[in-house]
Order: sequence, then C-alpha cells, then structure tokens
Amino acid sequence: MKKVKHILAEKGKMIFTVHPAMRVYDAIRVMGENNVGSVLVMEGERLLGILTERDYARKVVLVGKFSADTYVHEIMTPHPGLFVVSPNDSIEECMAVMTEHKVRHLPVMDNGQLQGIISIGDVVSMYIQQQKEIIEDMTQYIYR
Repeated sequence: MKKVKHILAEKGKMIFTVHPAMRVYDAIRVMGENNVGSVLVMEGERLLGILTERDYARKVVLVGKFSADTYVHEIMTPHPGLFVVSPNDSIEECMAVMTEHKVRHLPVMDNGQLQGIISIGDVVSMYIQQQKEIIEDMTQYIYR
C-alpha cells in the first residue's frame, strides 16, 4: 500500500512558503512563479497556515478587497484548523481527508516537523500508479 512518504520520495520535498505579514499580492506572485496552487504560511520553522488560490478567490476577489492592501494572515487558513497528514498515512486516508473536508493540499508533518506538502494531483497520480502495480501483480499471478 502506497503512503505519503512514497509521494514525497517521488516528487521531492520542495516547499514554497510565505510570511504572514506578506501582502497577498506578493504571495500570489510566489504561487504563479512556481506554478503551485498553495503556499505554506510559516514563521521561522513554525507552520501557521496555508494560503490557497481558493482563499484568494473567496476572501479577496469575491469580497472586493485588493491583494496589494491585504495581508496573508488576514485570509490564510490557520493551523490549527488546517488538515495535515504524516509520512506513514496511506494515500487512501489522504483521499478520504481531501474528499470529506474539500481540501486540495495537505501539509505533511512528522513529529511536529514539516516534511513537505502534497496535492490532490499527487494523491491521484500515486493511486493510479498503485492500481497499475496491483493489476500487473495479478496478471503475473494468473499467467504463472
């Protein structure tokens, strides 16, 4: 069974972060420059929350705020309240959390230390890979 640690081993542990006192405009620029849909909000080594494209759309654009006048801490999803997973959680567990809570990104924490972040795309890709491996194993078993 594939786990979060397998996703991180395949994709790497690249994490894009912003500071809570940063203006939303600059945080969105970080996302755009790195082609990611979220950034983690950190203060030193401490995870404070996550800022996603969904946060931006719903808490800035739709309410008539301006990203140059709004700070990350005003619209981020704070931690606690942020759903996180561990490296040993299964991809099925991640899918359940993402589906139940309608989130697309999950920070990966191990003993209070940030290890990475996974997206719904990462989880689905690993799930498909896992299913292909199961089919291959079954095919080999049948033809032995």
